[in-house]
Amino acid sequence: MYTLEDSFIEKTIVQEAEYLNQVYQSTGQWPSTRQGNMQLYFSKESFPEDIRQTSIAEPRRKEFYGHNNRHYHLHTLTEQPNTFLVAEVSADLLVRPIRGEIIKFLLMSTLIVTISACLIAWLMGRRTTRPLKQLAQLVNGVAPENIPEKFAHHYPNNEIGILATTLERTLKNMSNALEREKCFTRDTSHELRTPLAIIKNAVEVYMCKATLNNQDKQVLNRINEACQQMEQTVSTLLILAREENTQVTQEATKLMPMIEASVINNHYILANKPVEVEIDNSCNITITCQPGMLKVLINNLISNAFQYTEHGKVSILFMDNQIIVKDTGPGIEAEISNKITEPAIKGSQSTGFGFGLSIVKRLCDHQGWLLVVTSDQGTTVSVTLS
Repeated sequence: MYTLEDSFIEKTIVQEAEYLNQVYQSTGQWPSTRQGNMQLYFSKESFPEDIRQTSIAEPRRKEFYGHNNRHYHLHTLTEQPNTFLVAEVSADLLVRPIRGEIIKFLLMSTLIVTISACLIAWLMGRRTTRPLKQLAQLVNGVAPENIPEKFAHHYPNNEIGILATTLERTLKNMSNALEREKCFTRDTSHELRTPLAIIKNAVEVYMCKATLNNQDKQVLNRINEACQQMEQTVSTLLILAREENTQVTQEATKLMPMIEASVINNHYILANKPVEVEIDNSCNITITCQPGMLKVLINNLISNAFQYTEHGKVSILFMDNQIIVKDTGPGIEAEISNKITEPAIKGSQSTGFGFGLSIVKRLCDHQGWLLVVTSDQGTTVSVTLS
């Protein structure tokens, strides 16, 4: 607005200067100005007092502020360098007197526009996020048996619709995977337990025969114990797969006989190895737990310690509510130390499949036990029972 106002004033001054110059060129004399607020001067020393010193000090300046809110514009006639047209334009200023009102108007307009924009943005955002919230509520905390199907067509054909379609496809794949796992655990439970029961019954029948010698009885006892252990292992793994609550099946269990049985069952791993097995008397206690899970855990810990120990000693003790298994093996390799409890992770000297500690970790997570594995001149595994 200031620039527009100054352009009009400058245009009027230039027109007046052209008129004066034309008359002077024609008559040789300077005429009187047509505008009452304009005056010709032939030296800067004759300028009005309130702009005289400023015009001399700043020869290139064209606008001056005088006393009592007077405002001057200076124009130098190009054909006559020492001739100046000075216009006192205070009465022509329109913007400056209403500057405060203009600023107030601009501030109010800005405030109104800002509030309106925020309100529109809020309404649009609310309308846009409503289906997103509905989608989040639909899939939040959904139970595996109640996974929703065919819901994407209820959402608009935009980014939210694309997200809904992707979620529908993903949930469908998850539902199919859960159904396959459910069928697998059900079929595995039937297909494994049935032949185990047949073997167990057959062994019991043969053991009752009086014609068996001691060696045959020992073999049959081994088969019977292996069947019982297999039954417990299958039950434990199926419980983990089904995420069933096993708190009600906990009972008082003697730890020492379970450790001794595991040592005997895995003694073949130590064949021809100069390894001493030490079971501390602290293990002669009774703890409350799920026996099948504890047996699988102890069996995996002891078999791992036997497998990796070529010479020295394997120690088993119970201290501060912890089952501790120590060995004097080579320890855990540095490159796998951070992921030793992940499935299929094993050392270069391992002859197994790398699932032992993974099963132990799942058992501990399921029962709320704390598993800690340290390796320094051998390996120490401790399980803190809750």
